[in-house]
Amino acid sequence: MAAYVKYDIFVENLVQKVMDLFGTVPGTDCDTLKIVLSNTAGDVVVTLQTLSQVTQISAGNGYATGGQAVTNSGARSSGTFTLTGTKVVWTCVTAPMAQFRYVILYDDTPTSPADPLIASWDYTSGLTLQVGETFSVKWNSSDTTGTIFTLA
Repeated sequence: MAAYVKYDIFVENLVQKVMDLFGTVPGTDCDTLKIVLSNTAGDVVVTLQTLSQVTQISAGNGYATGGQAVTNSGARSSGTFTLTGTKVVWTCVTAPMAQFRYVILYDDTPTSPADPLIASWDYTSGLTLQVGETFSVKWNSSDTTGTIFTLA
């Protein structure tokens, strides 16, 4: 299973109010988060800061540039913030999807900086979907909605 790795810039973006992740109604009152697929260096957490620095896989066969939105919401309890998200699924169509190794989470709402990175998950080797196969991002292994991360 791929492990969560946060980008260094994420902490700075939070304290500088670049991001609003505290929506309590899923997908309606907080920033839009998206995930993209990449096959190159998605885990360079010190230097990567925005989506423009990420090389996404080629669009087509079930993948769209810019990735897919995550229906997300945040909640606070006893000084701990929890960000949750719904499962995201890609389905390969017509021909094999380009190989990918990294799933990268970013905030699609801010404009300065545009599309700041939050975290990535390294699957340690390339994955290629064949026609009809699916790839699911299940937060915390939940088949519906699960924890993306917590801040204490």
